[in-house]
Amino acid sequence: MMSEEYEDMTVAELKALLKEQGQKVSGNKSELIARLSESADSEVEEELEEEFDDEELDEQADEDVDEDDFDDDDDDLDDWDEDDEPEFHVAKQKPVLDEATKAALELRAAQKKSTPVFQRTEWFRYKRLSRSGWRKPKGMDNKQRRNYKYRSSLVRVGHGKVAVARGLHPSGFREIMVHNPDDLEEIDPETEAARVGRTVGGRKRERIHSRADELGIRVLNRRRGV
Repeated sequence: MMSEEYEDMTVAELKALLKEQGQKVSGNKSELIARLSESADSEVEEELEEEFDDEELDEQADEDVDEDDFDDDDDDLDDWDEDDEPEFHVAKQKPVLDEATKAALELRAAQKKSTPVFQRTEWFRYKRLSRSGWRKPKGMDNKQRRNYKYRSSLVRVGHGKVAVARGLHPSGFREIMVHNPDDLEEIDPETEAARVGRTVGGRKRERIHSRADELGIRVLNRRRGV
């Protein structure tokens, strides 16, 4: 809109336009017209700059596309080596279970959600007790033994799980502790899995892992990258 068109408008109309643009509405009619003219000129300049920038980007994109780029891709395909292929995920062994054992594992998992966390007496007072795990409370005046409401839960017979799934790993395997590769020979890969002892060194652990792969035995505590 040109300044001549602003002259035909009233002060109220000019102030309404300025208010829409978020500018000041104070001053006489000539000041309002000058303010509107400046904003109109700046908008035209911004539009011209945007069009010029878009044209430059299109030209630059056309220059970047070159036939040599396609030739480089062909060279990369020729240099591809099978040894450079990334390692793919290998699925872990699954146990062979009957329907009763599967149902028992599902029931045990559901029961575990409602099982309370058992803490040792005075676990909140001493850090060493919070890390020591459950201990049976003793003492005639022990508040936890007397089952006071504000103390933590006691281990009772009712918290036991399904007997069929007792001792099984969540995956369904029965854990067998191994300390050397020879211990793997006695494991049934379909129903049992190996757990390497914590005192086993790194070299022997690698031999256990390699032998377990040969026999198709799952290692439950297998370290990443080994």
